[in-house]
Amino acid sequence: MDRRLFLTTTGASAIAAVTTSPVFAQPAAQDTRLRAMLDGFFYERLEDAPEQATRLGLDTGARAGLRGKLSDVSAAGVARDLARSKVQLRQLGGVDRTKLSAASQLDYDVVHYQLSREIGGERFGYGETAGRYAPYVLSQLTGAYRDVPDFLDSQHRVKDAADADAYLSRLEAFPKAMDDELGRQKADAAKGVFAPDYILDTTLKLQAALRDQPAAQTVLVASFATKLAAAGLSPERAAQAEKIVAEAVFPALDRQRALVEQLRVKATHDAGVWRLPEGEAFYVAAAEAATTTRLTGDEIHRLGLEQVAQISGRIDAILKAQGMSQGTVGDRLVALNKRPDQLFPNTDPGREALLAQLNVQVKAMQARLGEAFNTVPKAPVEVRRVPPTIQAGAPGGYYQNASLDGSRPAIYFINLRDTFDRPKFGLATLTHHEAVPGHHLQVSVALESDAIPLIRRRGFYSGYSEGWALYAEQLADEMGMYEGDPLGQVGYLQSLLFRATRLVVDSGMHVKQWSREKATDYLIATTGIARGRSQGEIDRYTVWPGQACSYKIGHTVWNDLREEVKKARGAKFDLKAFHEVLTMGAMPLDTLKQAVRERMRVA
Repeated sequence: MDRRLFLTTTGASAIAAVTTSPVFAQPAAQDTRLRAMLDGFFYERLEDAPEQATRLGLDTGARAGLRGKLSDVSAAGVARDLARSKVQLRQLGGVDRTKLSAASQLDYDVVHYQLSREIGGERFGYGETAGRYAPYVLSQLTGAYRDVPDFLDSQHRVKDAADADAYLSRLEAFPKAMDDELGRQKADAAKGVFAPDYILDTTLKLQAALRDQPAAQTVLVASFATKLAAAGLSPERAAQAEKIVAEAVFPALDRQRALVEQLRVKATHDAGVWRLPEGEAFYVAAAEAATTTRLTGDEIHRLGLEQVAQISGRIDAILKAQGMSQGTVGDRLVALNKRPDQLFPNTDPGREALLAQLNVQVKAMQARLGEAFNTVPKAPVEVRRVPPTIQAGAPGGYYQNASLDGSRPAIYFINLRDTFDRPKFGLATLTHHEAVPGHHLQVSVALESDAIPLIRRRGFYSGYSEGWALYAEQLADEMGMYEGDPLGQVGYLQSLLFRATRLVVDSGMHVKQWSREKATDYLIATTGIARGRSQGEIDRYTVWPGQACSYKIGHTVWNDLREEVKKARGAKFDLKAFHEVLTMGAMPLDTLKQAVRERMRVA
């Protein structure tokens, strides 16, 4: 039996029938050849992605040298990555897909899609288009200046002298990474591609947060010193790190700041990518890359408006039952957000209490996962605060997977720059999204499966993964997590409304030429989400066009597929068996539809 298919436990279901079908019997020679090829692809890529090697715990043995390196983010490095994708796509094309098993055909299709997408963005010639589309090299969410300090702090382990020396090696490589991005941003700026004024303002603020302090107090040095002490190593290397930061990192950061300041003088206030070269086509490509489905900006906008109306009606009914009937739904959500009983103090003790509440919520859901899942993660997940050094530009919450070797847990980060942005009634649904049964469950189930090729285990398709996480929020509600807690259910529905509103504002800015202010005001008026958080969200959509659309579109696909299987199976429908689709790994949404329907057909 090939475990790349839906895994099952006792009980009849469509999925169980699939995994025992002779169609999915012993792998043929072509399957073995494909698996070897895909593993080769993975390790080729890993050699040029040392941070990924560290995150996965694969920077050991023959690859221990990667522990002291950073990715090449120069124009030459980007070109080399693109050339490799083209070669790998040609090699994949040499495999006769018709001779593969159904499971291997799925592997083939997913990797073929991935490579084709990476190559497809070459036409634009600016920003990042190999995965997530990001038009600006330097912004509040893009750039080594913000990524490397966070990576070294949260991901680079220091257990012995070799690890410590590798840390110093990476620190020495940091200035070159910043200079390489400086060169790319200059080249893009010559084409008229650089961020709007308000994005550059936040970028300068984040750069100042790292730069305008003594070198010894930066996270680059202070975190390293803490790790050295914990490992029982001499503090001498911390002094070396301080010297590198003062004499090399700070000057490179100053060069970046100077460019950003120059661009700020010339920057416009226009939010959308419509103003960039081939901007309309860029948005279509960006939205397709994020959602893995093809929709026009107008279609996305209409879908958002329809879903906003439907979800607002559901919230309205609950709020009226709670005695809140005056004003629009957005007005009432704003009022709920301001209630003292819904707020943690905006102090360090208040933040600690909020984090403790999140941990209680994680444990409560973990205890009930067996009700809806046959396969659950082995890796633990921890809740941590977004580092204050990057919180001004960071998303409200995000997830980092555990390492493959089990040496580092998964982390659910929450942004606590202002606890007013995180009222109590909305916390549980965020936990279900980022941890369980959301990202942590979905990512870890695939990552921990040796039946999926390595190149696919941490494969990320935003429509699939973010759609699943939003579906997981719905599942928590269906499991009764909000019984006796109507305001908690309002928090869940507000989250759904928030994702539907994203469809409207994202397409509004990038297609309909909405201003930052119009998009922010619409988001607040519709969802009732605090202005600080809403502003950060709109700024995020400015630099990651299309990505915010993946949540609600993906959620709709997951929901529709479940209902399709449920209708086909009738009384034999098994929710836990349906969820075993996660063991097949992430994939484009259109591929997911085909895979589920094919397995239904075979059954």
